Amino acid sequence: MTFAHVESCISFLIVEWLLRSVPKKKGRLVGLGRRTRSVPPSSAPPPFVDPEVLTAQLKDKDDRISLLETQMAAQQAGYEAQRRLNQQMMEMMQWMYPNEVFPAVPHP
Repeated sequence: MTFAHVESCISFLIVEWLLRSVPKKKGRLVGLGRRTRSVPPSSAPPPFVDPEVLTAQLKDKDDRISLLETQMAAQQAGYEAQRRLNQQMMEMMQWMYPNEVFPAVPHP
């Protein structure tokens, strides 16, 4: 018995079990693909949200984005300083050991 044959047998058994366990109403399967109650139908209007609440949420989001941008700028400045230091160290090593061949260090 091949793996494909076993797999098709298992698939058949799953379908058979599903057809037996799902209730039928007027010959149709009931309960498959049903939306949960928390998801409104697409034609329903969106729930009302106070504009002040939305404004406060947007301000909070803007503040968090601004903080992240500041942190990223500081991190980038640190990377640049480290890159310059690494470059200076490589130049000093090449000056101290002119006959050595040092591997090139890729820049991040």
